Amino acid sequence: MPHAKILLPAQCRAARGLINWSQGELADRAGVSRSTVKDFETERHALHHSTERLLIDAIEAAGVSLIMADEAGPGVRFKRPI
Repeated sequence: MPHAKILLPAQCRAARGLINWSQGELADRAGVSRSTVKDFETERHALHHSTERLLIDAIEAAGVSLIMADEAGPGVRFKRPI
């Protein structure tokens, strides 16, 4: 069974920074409300699994890979060199 990805608020902010997206643009591309993105990134609430998947799919479709936590911590990076 594959390991489920977990998106952290800091990863979401960092991914948006890499691709120069506003919260609204991520929300539009993921099909969620801007307040959902804002509240998640400011840690006001956690995401439902299905909403998390929508955000991850939008971020990955834009060319960003999520790096799961290891001894160096979680992160984000471009899938290919720019």
